Amino acid sequence: MVAIRGAVLDGIGLPRPYAESRPLRIRELQLAPPGPGELLVRIEAAGVCHSDLSVVDGNRVRPVPMLLGHEAAGIVEAVGSGVDLPLGRRVVMTFLPRCGHCAGCGSDGLVPCEPGSAANAAGTLLSGAIRLADERGPVRHHLGVSGFADHAVVAAASVVQVDDDVPAPVAALLGCAVLTGGGAVLNVGRPGPGDTVAVVGLGGVGLAAVLTALAHDGVQVIAVDPAAEKRATATRLGASGAYSPEQAADAGVTAPIVIEAAGHPAALETAIGLTGPGGRTITVGLPAPDARISVAPLGFVAEGRSLIGSYLGSAIPARDIPRFVEMWRSGRLPVEQLVSDTIQLADINIAMDRLVDGTALRQLITFPGP
Repeated sequence: MVAIRGAVLDGIGLPRPYAESRPLRIRELQLAPPGPGELLVRIEAAGVCHSDLSVVDGNRVRPVPMLLGHEAAGIVEAVGSGVDLPLGRRVVMTFLPRCGHCAGCGSDGLVPCEPGSAANAAGTLLSGAIRLADERGPVRHHLGVSGFADHAVVAAASVVQVDDDVPAPVAALLGCAVLTGGGAVLNVGRPGPGDTVAVVGLGGVGLAAVLTALAHDGVQVIAVDPAAEKRATATRLGASGAYSPEQAADAGVTAPIVIEAAGHPAALETAIGLTGPGGRTITVGLPAPDARISVAPLGFVAEGRSLIGSYLGSAIPARDIPRFVEMWRSGRLPVEQLVSDTIQLADINIAMDRLVDGTALRQLITFPGP
């Protein structure tokens, strides 16, 4: 057993501001060594995502206590039997392990891995094991990663190795923000020269979609968000137009490829409204389970439009993360520009407040070296 420090959620639905109610507490835990098919990773950087917030506020009910964090990168320090990864190498952690054998894994990224999804819902690793504990008993894993800590034990199916030239802050963002937003562009939108991609919701995932679309030659991007600061960021990154939802509707803006990345019913309704005849609305946001939308179904039939769900950007991490690395390496995907703040683990509750307030893009927790 190894002693680690991490941010543990004991109870769901505490009131805001989180900086005062402190739903996430930094405490010492015991981390068991990796079992078969698992590895021990020293965390270098972890991103703070709305999917973490959705557990804190109860939109995604998970078993507690749970060590949160699902977007991270770090260095391999030990491996269990059957793992062929060299020690000392950097890996990107992804929030959905893939068993490689189920029907979902055979769908080319369209459908999530079935055992991986079941393990995530249960708060275990892919094997069903729980490697975390405190003085009260077991502590659950968040989406197979639990990256808000200085170390993690994860399934080998939850990581992708990257070369040493990919810095940890970049590598961390590849595991969720880029894989989700950028993956929706690469794997579902598939824009070509002359296409326009509209992105609704300009947080970390949405702006990753903006950057990925702009990495394609001859593709224009329209950015939509209620927040003027986020629209300004999208314009700075290269979007040819930036609108509030009301402005986009008044201007009659449409696009053949529209990506919704806000996880809110109103955002999805906006995205559907922006989708031109024959176009595709691609939704990657995760709204509350009881959320509902109101749309006129006639447009889907009469205008040949489609609505497509895309979980984790319909990505296969082992295939797609290297693609994003090459785009970053060539200068076409400046992932660093997604980071709005670099923080310490002790600031995690403040970071959650910033997410709720809409004042942050990607906040990145950095951990000291060995």
